[in-house]
Amino acid sequence: MNEPYYLTTAIAYASRKPHFGNTYEVIMSDAMARYQRALGKDVFFCTGTDEHGQKIENYANEAGISPKAYVDGVAGEIRGVWDRMNASYDYFIRTTDEPHVRAVQKIFRKFYDQGDIYKGAYEGWYCTPCESFFTATQAANGVCPDCGAPLKQAKEEAYFFRMSKYADRLMAYIEENPDFIQPELRKKEMVNNFLKAGLQDLCVSRTSFQWGIPVDFDPKHVIYVWVDALSNYITALGYDPDKTYEEQSDRFRRYWPADVHIIGKDILRFHTIYWPIFLMALGLPLPKKVFGHPWFNFGTDKMSKSKGNVIYADELADHFTVDGVRYYALSEMPFSSDGSVTYEAVIKRYNMDLVNNLGNLVKRTLDMEKKYFGQTVPAPAAEEGTDAELKETFVRAFANLKTCMDDFHVADALEGVFGALSRANKYIDETTPWSLAKNEADRERLGTVLYNLLEAIRWGAVMLTPFIPDTAAEILNELGTEKRGFETLGDVSAFCGMAAGAKVGDSKVLFARVDEAKKLEEFARLIEERKAAAEKANAKPEKPEGCAQIGIDDFGKVELRTARVVACEPVPKAKKLLKLQLDLGYEKRQVVSGIAKWYAPEDLIGKKLIVVANLKPAVLCGAESEGMILASGEETVRVVFLDPETPLGERVR
Repeated sequence: MNEPYYLTTAIAYASRKPHFGNTYEVIMSDAMARYQRALGKDVFFCTGTDEHGQKIENYANEAGISPKAYVDGVAGEIRGVWDRMNASYDYFIRTTDEPHVRAVQKIFRKFYDQGDIYKGAYEGWYCTPCESFFTATQAANGVCPDCGAPLKQAKEEAYFFRMSKYADRLMAYIEENPDFIQPELRKKEMVNNFLKAGLQDLCVSRTSFQWGIPVDFDPKHVIYVWVDALSNYITALGYDPDKTYEEQSDRFRRYWPADVHIIGKDILRFHTIYWPIFLMALGLPLPKKVFGHPWFNFGTDKMSKSKGNVIYADELADHFTVDGVRYYALSEMPFSSDGSVTYEAVIKRYNMDLVNNLGNLVKRTLDMEKKYFGQTVPAPAAEEGTDAELKETFVRAFANLKTCMDDFHVADALEGVFGALSRANKYIDETTPWSLAKNEADRERLGTVLYNLLEAIRWGAVMLTPFIPDTAAEILNELGTEKRGFETLGDVSAFCGMAAGAKVGDSKVLFARVDEAKKLEEFARLIEERKAAAEKANAKPEKPEGCAQIGIDDFGKVELRTARVVACEPVPKAKKLLKLQLDLGYEKRQVVSGIAKWYAPEDLIGKKLIVVANLKPAVLCGAESEGMILASGEETVRVVFLDPETPLGERVR
């Protein structure tokens, strides 16, 4: 059986659609998983979504839906982006999955039973976006040291994990395993800023909100989101803390410990301090490596929806193809410093590398092969100096690829491959096949040149398989070869994979050239639209003028009642109107509302809202309306939805 290899991403937080920077992680992880498979390893690639926490509960309340309904929608959106980016994951875990929930409850109980957790009270600084606690020293300016968001003082009953109990063991492990935390500078940050500074006991439960996994023996507490989220790496393998190692699932025993956790640099502390200590408390081996990759910024700024500078990978793929997006992400991210994405940079790299270098090489080689040899692969003859140099370039590129990928230097691996492809294009200019074709005496040499070009393209496509898999497969299909694996590459003696006498296919345009000026105009309009939307969302509303004041007696005349939408349909021949059937608990009635532009009928069915119940009935476009539902906004209308637990028919005061 092949050597196992377990690779994970950090599970994506199911609060919003992931932007290009978030998506880089799954693209990189996929390239690494495909690379390891190409080496012949039995890869288990796990990704998923982190779906609990106060931030998500807040978003769900704002949307007027349950947290589960909210994360169902976002998790589906995240998985859709991952699939669009051609991520070849083997398992997609959600932290709302019932097996994960049960396992986390057992893990928490195990910690408690063996004395690693005790009950106390928490008072200090808390960052809602990061779901993180900070000491007064760490939060010197009242802002989160990780994300910069304002911190809030929190005080509540909580359970705590005795971190100091395992601190010395963790320090010793890091010293004995120098490659555990990569890159090296990340390791220094963790050791110097946290371990050497001394670990404080960690708050591992909350009582101030409900959207989390409840502590089964103390249900008013929900388990700290990082205990929940980090545990996914073992629950995805079927880990059960109530079982001995021999009783664990075959998947767990085969793949744990993980070969690598690929994560963003901002959550390194949780993965290299909290997670190893949790594993020590469970008596489990630690992962072999945690790789903290840098971030993608929009130019020099961090991507932020509030700034309107967000780029989404799936939208970018509409303009540059999925492999175009994958290639940019993988080739532009440095090993340890942050990368940059701009529309200008994407266009330039796409046109230069994918269109001019790779695409041009494949098309003109296959076109010459068809013109001069009728799509039949010629047999190579005597080698000349330039032939040897071409072959050695590709041999070095393959050796470099393996060295770089083993060390997670993905951009350097790609640079080597595209350097070899550039050498192949230069080889065409040096050998001038069109000149050789004019003289019958040079036909043997022409055949050798074209064979070498076809073989160089084959090597390039095989090497590119982990990075741009669809394009690599298309190239190999055009070559008509079955020699598609890493095992067909190696030293110069392996430069013979194309079978003389076999047929190649017709050339195709792999990547269509992008008109830079026109495309930038298109993107400029998109940026302005997003900035305007962000400014509008962030703008402080102006105080309305001229609103007549009313007394409490006047307000008391308005009967506001809670209701549930049981059915909804468009009003015929009225584009703006929807006809809602409402259940007020004590009666059912019909209300017509001009919200069809913003809501589809299926968006409303089952939702609870507020209706003006004593409004005089009116007929709108032939449909009787017995009330009015409450909504806000003018240019964009938002219905005021209620908590799903709200009783029907309650009076709103």
